Amino acid sequence: MDLLRWLFDAQIPVGGSVLILREVLGNIFGLASAFGGMRRKVWAWPVGIAGNLLLLTVFLGNVFGSATPATLWGQAGRQVMFIAVAAYGWHRWKHGRSADGGNTAVVPQWASNRTRLILAAALVAGTVALTPLFDSLGSYPPVWADAWTFVGSLLATYGMARGWTEFWLMWVAVDIVGVPLLFSAGYYASAFMYLFYGFFTLAGFFVWWNASRRAGTATGGKEQPASVETAFPDPRVKL
Repeated sequence: MDLLRWLFDAQIPVGGSVLILREVLGNIFGLASAFGGMRRKVWAWPVGIAGNLLLLTVFLGNVFGSATPATLWGQAGRQVMFIAVAAYGWHRWKHGRSADGGNTAVVPQWASNRTRLILAAALVAGTVALTPLFDSLGSYPPVWADAWTFVGSLLATYGMARGWTEFWLMWVAVDIVGVPLLFSAGYYASAFMYLFYGFFTLAGFFVWWNASRRAGTATGGKEQPASVETAFPDPRVKL
């Protein structure tokens, strides 16, 4: 109990300000999860869930009675959404086995043009629909930015679970809006981490792109699952 109380109250002094320890730890877990996702490691999902749980308590702000800068319902909702979609992605990757029982990957592949249009329309429509809701809940302004990051994160996480290479670009779109919002709201640890994510997601995009090209070349242009770790962890696979 004392450890839990310490975790909720712990702060890291930085210059004339402080960082919330839970926010820092949550983002570290998130970064580790992103790295695992780039390498298509199944452990990326449970590690990400641990970070989501920490960040959920941060962005709910006064709900937990903690001294956080502001309540961001969209950011908090993202964490709940991440946990739900991560459970789906974890199951999909872990049980992605071929009929002969061998290991297979979530195939890094491009989404169809129709799917891209649906994702873009869902991002815009979802932002428009959720902005009034988040505004009524008292989310930090500009409220549309909070809604944009929520919907974009949902779509990007789902795209990762499906193995669409474009999901990395969706994260870039989320970061472009989310970083200024987090800085404005006073969540500096998350803002700096998401700023770094912006560059990291571009690197991840090219890694998945190259993986999909190699898979296509090896099979004469036909999609073929590439290797993925399907145990947690698999001692046969080195990072």
